[in-house]
Amino acid sequence: MDNFFTDLGFGAFPWYLIAIAAVLTYFLGNINPAILIGKAKGIDIRAQGSGNAGATNALRSLGKREGALTFAIDVVKGWAGYFVPLIVFLHIPIGKESIVFENVFDTAWIHASAPAMLCGLCVVLGHMYPAVFGFRGGKGVATTFGVLLAASWLYALILLAIVIVFTLIFKRVSLSVIIAVAAAIVFLIINMPFVSSFIDPLWVIIILALVVLKHSSNIKRLVKGEEPKLDLSFLNRRKNK
Repeated sequence: MDNFFTDLGFGAFPWYLIAIAAVLTYFLGNINPAILIGKAKGIDIRAQGSGNAGATNALRSLGKREGALTFAIDVVKGWAGYFVPLIVFLHIPIGKESIVFENVFDTAWIHASAPAMLCGLCVVLGHMYPAVFGFRGGKGVATTFGVLLAASWLYALILLAIVIVFTLIFKRVSLSVIIAVAAAIVFLIINMPFVSSFIDPLWVIIILALVVLKHSSNIKRLVKGEEPKLDLSFLNRRKNK
């Protein structure tokens, strides 16, 4: 365990600090707005619609505002799960000197981004499998977006654009997410310039694989042609006003 955790920070940080950060970010991920907002309204979101405790099901089962709020909180949760540990590790003394960085190409930033990405994985796991809610959480799309937004904002925004465009075309969020995941992996493999060199492809691929795994039931329904479409009629109503 010692080698595993210290290797994440290139030996720059004590393993127990990385382990503590990982645990804390996991429980940050346990804060599930879809479940909490649903409970406030006397509704168990996991017994409604698709049964998923995420933004899309909150939109369908709780309403537009609740869906938007769920998405926003999940994104912020993912962003904080990466960015806060990054800043903390950037200011932890290494040896006799504190880390001082001028830009993202400094060695200190590279050291700190490794455990930060582990924390990003942990916050996504906390959202998907929250201990405080019986390990029944969401599918991690918005939270993963938040993590990637903190790690490489342009990369994240391009993936978000892919999801939005294909959702408007096919009206199926699950299909759009799977397409975006495929694009995300391709961008990593061919090392597109807008993908930060400090995003460790291994951790990102693990997170993306978890997102696909959580969509396994959606994939089965897509293959059978049974996946429900997202109702976008409210967009047409706005245009007509």
